[in-house]
Order: sequence, then C-alpha cells, then structure tokens
Amino acid sequence: MVSILALLKQARIFFDEVFIYIALNILLMKNNIWLILIALLLFSNTTVKAQAEEEKLDLPGDNLNLYAVMKLFQESETLEGFERKLNDEETQINNLDLDGDNRIDYIRVFDNVDRNLHTISLKVALGQNDEQDVAVFFVEKKDNGQVLIQLVGDEDLYGKDYIIEPNSLSADNDGRETPNPGYSADRERPTVQNNTTYVISSWPVVQYIYVPNYIVWRSPWRWQYYPSYWRPWRPHYWHYYYGYHYHYHNYYNGHFRRWNSYRNPVWQTYYYGGGYRSRSVTVTRRSSRGDYRKTYSKPSSARQGSAVFVKRNPTAPSAKDRLPAFDRTGRPVVSRPGTSRPSTGRPGTNPDVTRPVTRPIERPATTRPATPNPGRERPATTRPSNPSPNAQRPATTRPVNPSPNRERPATRPVTPGTGRERPAPTQPSTRPAVERPANRPSTPASSRPSERSRSTEPRSNR
Repeated sequence: MVSILALLKQARIFFDEVFIYIALNILLMKNNIWLILIALLLFSNTTVKAQAEEEKLDLPGDNLNLYAVMKLFQESETLEGFERKLNDEETQINNLDLDGDNRIDYIRVFDNVDRNLHTISLKVALGQNDEQDVAVFFVEKKDNGQVLIQLVGDEDLYGKDYIIEPNSLSADNDGRETPNPGYSADRERPTVQNNTTYVISSWPVVQYIYVPNYIVWRSPWRWQYYPSYWRPWRPHYWHYYYGYHYHYHNYYNGHFRRWNSYRNPVWQTYYYGGGYRSRSVTVTRRSSRGDYRKTYSKPSSARQGSAVFVKRNPTAPSAKDRLPAFDRTGRPVVSRPGTSRPSTGRPGTNPDVTRPVTRPIERPATTRPATPNPGRERPATTRPSNPSPNAQRPATTRPVNPSPNRERPATRPVTPGTGRERPAPTQPSTRPAVERPANRPSTPASSRPSERSRSTEPRSNR
C-alpha cells in the first residue's frame, strides 16, 4: 500500500514537472521568436553593404571590381570607349599589377562573335607570348529580343564561378531591369523609380554590337605597344581601392548581383573549349608564392581612397558614408554582422546540446530514481561536474545551457531547473555524500557507490 502511494505521489510530481517544462518551453519559444525578429531586422540593415564587403577574395581579382566594370560597360557607347575608360586613371577601376612591376597593367578588350552570342574577353599582356584573361562578358540576344548578359571573373583571379549580372535577369521580368528605389546612374541625386523599366537591350554598347554593320572590336594593342594617351601609374593598396569604391556599394548592389551559374551552359563550354581563354605562367607562379597578398598591407590607406571619392563627388549622398573598421587580417568588419547574426541560431543547431542530453540518459537509468527520492537529486550534484569540460568551450555554451535543460526534463524536468537556479547548494551536497560511506549503516549504501564511483571516486578513502 505504501509503495502504491509512493508511486502515485511520484506520478503526480512527474506530471507537475512536465507541465512546468511545457510552460517554460512556450515562454522561451516566444522569447526566441522576438529575438529572431530583432536579429533579422538588424541583419537586413547590413545586407546591402555586406554583400560587397564579403567579396574580399585574397586573390588578384580584388584589384579589379567587377561591379564597377559592369557599371562602366552599361554606360559605355562602344567597346573601344569602354576599353579606354577602363584604363583611365580617373575612373579608379583598374588597379591590377599582375606582373609586379609597380605599374598598372593595360587591359585589352576582344570581342568574339558567334551569331547572336558575343564573348567579350578582357586580357592583360604580361610578356611577348604571355597573356592572362581577367574576365569575360557573355552577351546573347534571343529571338524574342531579350538580351542576356553576365560578367564572369577568371578562375585564376576570382576563383570558380564568380559571376556578376544585372538585377533584371530573373525568370519573371524577361530581361527588364527595375533598379532598387533610391539609386540613380549619376549617383548625384537619387530618385525613386518604381514604374520605370530599363531594358538591357537599350544599353548603348549592346545596341552598338548588334547593329547590322558592326565591325568586330579587337584591341590593336599588344605587349609594350600601347596607345599614346595612356600612361601607367603606380597601383594603390587594396584598402585605398576599397575605400574609394565603398561609396559605390549601394549602387553596385542596387543594380547588380552575384549569380551562381551561367544563364546559358553553352557559354562556359564555348569559352573554355573554344580556345579563347589565356592563362599566364607569371600569374600562376606569383599566385603560388603569395606575392599578391602584399597589396593588402595598409588598412589606413582606405581613408585616402574615400577622401578622393568625396573630393570628386561632394554632393553624392554616399559621400557621407563612414568607412568600416578593419580586423587584424585587413578585412572590413562591416561584413561580419551579415555572417555572425545568423550564428545566433547556433543554439538552435544545438551542437553542444545533444552531447549533454545523451550523458544524463546513460547515467541514471531512469528506474533508479524511482525508489529513492534522494537518488534523484544526487545526479544533479554530479551534473555540474560533468558540464565542466563544456565550460572550456567558448562562451557560446552558456546560451546553450537553457536548451539542454529544456530537453533533459524528458525524464526529470525539475531537477535541472533547480540545479540551474541554485548551483551553490549542489557542491555542499557532495560533502555529506563523502561522510556517509564512513558510517555505512544503511543498506542502500551498497547501491550508491555504483552511482557515486563515477563522479566522487577520486574523493574516496584510498
């Protein structure tokens, strides 16, 4: 009879504990929802700028911003004019020095035409018979008049599948570009353009290459033979280059975007299999030696680049934008909120949560605590000693602790809660446990050492 009453009492305690556990979970879920909403709001404020900041590749292509190249291509009237402005010091677009002679490399433009497909390569001559592709435009006109365009950075300079395209290239607008509100091409006075639609086929350079009498442009310049108006200048540090283009990031990300694949898979086959791509031995050798990393060595120069932009564009809205700080590796700190904000979901992934859950389940067999009530509290005294290895992990385990305690109460919800609220009494509870083996009067003592030997065995009377 006594055992039945004890079981009923324990069952009541168990259901009370389950009720408390469910209530706590509901409260925590509500708090998590608010935390997630706040994190999303903060993350959205940094997304626009973070898209470009995170593109520091630590590769030579960092010194030729393909967003800026696409913008210049859109504004150019001819491929010859595009090549000239691309190599103009005033535009601050070309900062490449692939051969390491402390002089900017001249970028040549070549158009290879195959019916309605224009493969426009950007190349640098590094020797008499040594060339390196920098990037390539793919421009294709469909039978219905739609124009597809993508700019792909060469793998040696940008890594694999570094693709830039207008925001307009989506399945639902058939090549029409509707820029984000608040951006204009002149960058002087942004205007809201909700109803204006820009068609890529109306870009001046696109119209130029599709006229019936178009003469295919292939740059006439070669190694050590360059136009008389061009004078190479000393390359800037990457941080200077970044500081200048930082003020264009809103425009770049408002009109262009990264894409993860070719709009037409035939383009890649045509380019790599058609013998159009050139690879330089000089670039391969200098990349393997890490020579290009030297261009990242002066974060303070970012202010100089920013000052040049402000001087040239004093009325531009972005002239008031503040430069971000840089970490020890020279990376902009602005991009980190974009990557670290979602990491607040780390407690949700629960890498550390699953480990504590399995240990308590293996240790107390869930049947032992059924007979001695004190035995239920005793695993709670050893539990603080078990998470001690987890205390050596980063501080991220602290926010994780509430979640394992939410999962642990699948058998005993209350005891972890009391262990959390009053950690101090748990340690003194182990000292009386040491005195009892000295007396050893009770019969349950024979079963207790089996539990205590795992955690208090170093304190035994050896």
